[in-house]
Amino acid sequence: MATPGTRLFLSILLVNLPTCFAVAGAPARPSSLQCYVENVIHCTWKPGPDTRIPTRYTLYWKDDDNKDGHVTGTRGHASIPRHHYTSHSDLHIWVKAVNQYGTAQSEELLFDGTNNRKPSVPIVKTDDSLESLAISWQTSCQDLFLSEGKCDVRHRTEGQHWPEAEDGFYGSYTLESPEPYTVYEFQVRCACNIGVKSDWSKTHRIQSAEAAPTGVLDVWMDCGIYSTSLKHTCFLTWKILDKSQACGRILGYEVSLTYSDGTAMLVNLTIAEPSSQLVCEETRCHFNSSLSDVSVNVSAYSTHGATLPAGLAMPTAGNSEQGIYLKMNKDHMNVSWDLPAQLLKEYVVQYKQAGSYAAQGFGWLRVNKNTNTAILKGSFENYTAYQVSLFAVLHSSQCNRISSVIGYSLQGIPSIVPSFEVNSIERTHVTLSWQPVPLLEQKGEILCYQVGADSQNVYNVSASPKHEKMTFQLQHLSPGQQYLVWLRAVTLAGFGAKTTKTFKTKEEEGNNSSKMPLVIVTSIVLMVIGIGIGIWYVASRENKQLPWFLPCWNDRVPDPRNSNIFKQMTHQFSDSLAWICVPAPESLHKISQLEVVEMLPHALESCLTEQGVGDDSSQTDKQKNHMDHAIRELDRDGTERRLGRQDYNKMIDSDEEQDREEEKGEMEEDSSSLSEEEQLMSGYEKHFMPTALEVLEV
Repeated sequence: MATPGTRLFLSILLVNLPTCFAVAGAPARPSSLQCYVENVIHCTWKPGPDTRIPTRYTLYWKDDDNKDGHVTGTRGHASIPRHHYTSHSDLHIWVKAVNQYGTAQSEELLFDGTNNRKPSVPIVKTDDSLESLAISWQTSCQDLFLSEGKCDVRHRTEGQHWPEAEDGFYGSYTLESPEPYTVYEFQVRCACNIGVKSDWSKTHRIQSAEAAPTGVLDVWMDCGIYSTSLKHTCFLTWKILDKSQACGRILGYEVSLTYSDGTAMLVNLTIAEPSSQLVCEETRCHFNSSLSDVSVNVSAYSTHGATLPAGLAMPTAGNSEQGIYLKMNKDHMNVSWDLPAQLLKEYVVQYKQAGSYAAQGFGWLRVNKNTNTAILKGSFENYTAYQVSLFAVLHSSQCNRISSVIGYSLQGIPSIVPSFEVNSIERTHVTLSWQPVPLLEQKGEILCYQVGADSQNVYNVSASPKHEKMTFQLQHLSPGQQYLVWLRAVTLAGFGAKTTKTFKTKEEEGNNSSKMPLVIVTSIVLMVIGIGIGIWYVASRENKQLPWFLPCWNDRVPDPRNSNIFKQMTHQFSDSLAWICVPAPESLHKISQLEVVEMLPHALESCLTEQGVGDDSSQTDKQKNHMDHAIRELDRDGTERRLGRQDYNKMIDSDEEQDREEEKGEMEEDSSSLSEEEQLMSGYEKHFMPTALEVLEV
């Protein structure tokens, strides 16, 4: 049983076996031998398939007088010289093929030189006076002493393929209903009454007469790259009529403009006269003036007439934003869409190259309303954005844009992201903002933007919907930490270059407690002072001991208004509250300058009497009781008063004891001249202690 490999080998061998034998065997037999007379006898044949084996072809002949001869020919052609035969005898002609494997011979052809004559190529001429296309020709049959035979004629428009020939013509041919202003090409071949047909004549070209142009111009507007609002200035453009529609030489165009306010204007654009308003290329022309809020009508004219006006309104935004699908390469765009049936005239598919000038990098194609695909051909640049838009054209010549999509023939690495900023810095998050990469610098479809704060955390931010400014909040950050954040764009081709920013998050709230505003600190200090004053006032009214936390409000603290020491220190305090409960620096005055003096009870009475307090009998008892209570408090513990004086005296600075003794002696001398009340009060008491009236006011 044959294996699969054996069966495969045998099948290959059977397929190639005939070819192998043909290659290695004798040459194929020549066939279809034909000969004709044209000064010499020309013979042709079919040599058979090319075996790529060197083969020699020889043409043999023999006449009725047994005169023979042969010539070596090419693979399918050979000629017998005129002197080797007579015109009144028949020839027996055959071809023999010889190679290294054998010989093959064609069938023998009996050739009559009288009946196998071939005339020369006919000479064709035209009559330009005729409106229709007509040609005539002359043959060489008379030179061969033969009568005219039938001729074949073929014609085509310039640049087309030759169709099948028409036969049966004698001397002339007329083309009925030619296309206006069209170049036609003609060829003729003829035969005599006997013999074979001549070769085809040279190509003869004739242009038909002009006529009025037909059809309607294909008019559209280049409004650049469309946005949602479609608030653009547009440039009117149209395709040049082909020759079959122009029917002659187009002399110019008429553009009728009707604005939204009802005003109209007619512009005549002449091709012959140079104009900055009309710019024409190989296939298109455009009106080199920007238009807005206008409807147009355009027609082409020649010496024989003009086309029907082609109307168009400014494109407007449609109600829906249906998606269209695009696949493109360097040579063409495949566009498709899926839309429900609509009452419209047709679709228009348009493309526009980003960054190109008016009516440049621009094209459109009209599509039947029952079709949902279109192919636009062109030469599209790599790494360049093309916006493809779909429009619905209504019977009223209005056109609505349905949707647009950006495509690239080949995508590349995007450019760096511009205007990257760090905004709204908080303790655990910040807000980042940037402008999208401009369309001319994208070099591909932006899939997303990547944001990174370190080597581990990378966030992908969608590139759609497209806004003038994009934002992203970077969260889960640590307070008071320095960060380096980066941003880059991403396309199918890869990652763009990074743009970086540095920032530092805010500190924790507890770390800023020492930096409280001055207003808060001042408010707290004033509140504490108010509470202290209130406690002092209540304690003084009820003859209670002041709390331990208010040592600066005891009954032995001097009144600053009478203190020379504090008067000298006033210029060193800028804040009126700074001196409260703040000890004076030692550098100002020494503590030995102070003297604690007790006020005697009768001193208060004398003070009250002097101020007239005791005149009111209704208040005397109450004030007296209050004063007696105050005196008892002052006299309650004389020992404490003495200890207080003694403690104070113990604080006298040692280096001033001598001066102190001298001052004491002077005070004793002066006291003899004072009154009894004045002698009971010391100098310190006069300066610093409150008067009796002030005590009663409290």
